[in-house]
Amino acid sequence: MLTRTNELLVRIEPWAEADLALLYRMNAPEMLEHLGGPETEEQILARHKRYVEIGGKGKGHMFSIVLLSELEAVGNIGYWERVWQEETVYEIGWGVLPTFQGRGIASAATAAAVASARAEQKNRYIHAFPSVDNPASNAICRKLDFKFNAECSFEYPPGSFMRCNDWRLDLTAAT
Repeated sequence: MLTRTNELLVRIEPWAEADLALLYRMNAPEMLEHLGGPETEEQILARHKRYVEIGGKGKGHMFSIVLLSELEAVGNIGYWERVWQEETVYEIGWGVLPTFQGRGIASAATAAAVASARAEQKNRYIHAFPSVDNPASNAICRKLDFKFNAECSFEYPPGSFMRCNDWRLDLTAAT
């Protein structure tokens, strides 16, 4: 799926075995400051396995974000099923390597992932839960017409709670 942003062409590609190197690059303190910090080797390998397998389970999709002008994977985006407030919804999350941030890449990739989730016609809502202290991710939600629900306590990583904003987008609404 291709999306143009600020004269950049961005493509999301299904997560593949070769994307493990990208996951290692993204496991940096500045990338994970709002998400509990870097992961161990074991956690990275388990995450990579989940990312590779999720599409085949019918529970969501993970993608690498490719900046076509440089033919380089510069981040990841994905959505997965979860139960939120007694309803099965998609949760969406993204990350872009620091040297590529601030160029609209995450917004373009998020729009493409939302379009993918919408095309599935499986779940009505997709939620994003950025930290209350992450202005860039909250701005993406506003830009893409997610509706702010409320601030909430969110468990991530498991065993640790953080303050997040609950943003929701109706995938059945006209675009």
